[in-house]
Amino acid sequence: MAEKILIVDDDATMVNLLSTVLEFEGYETRKALSGKEALESIDGDPPDVVLLDIMMPGMDGFEVLARLRGNASTEKLPVIMLTARTEDKDIFEGWRRGADEYVTKPFDPRDLVETIKGVLARSYEERLEERAQQVEFLLSLMYEIDEQEKGD
Repeated sequence: MAEKILIVDDDATMVNLLSTVLEFEGYETRKALSGKEALESIDGDPPDVVLLDIMMPGMDGFEVLARLRGNASTEKLPVIMLTARTEDKDIFEGWRRGADEYVTKPFDPRDLVETIKGVLARSYEERLEERAQQVEFLLSLMYEIDEQEKGD
């Protein structure tokens, strides 16, 4: 099953270009032209990664990121900031708010694809580690219960 990427940018041309590039690479894409639309899309069916522009009317990308990180169901959702804002203060703000990566426009599509692959790989490893910890916890509970039953 192809990984799902949500592309969030108020520039429809950019969204369509990114969608074409990523679909060619085998990803499934969804599109949102505003922060509000992005949050609604994520709420119903979270993607595997979000490409998020900063400069959008209404709710900007920083606010979207803050809301994602403030919600238990989306706090670990990988987010790549993809923006024309190149000043150190903007990059710092993206990292401070919890962006997984920060890519500036213009960008090389091949580099973006590699960045996405890296973020997805880290996310997958983190999920595996969490599952391993859950299994370890359940096994210890089962062992404890078994020991208690033997003692009764």
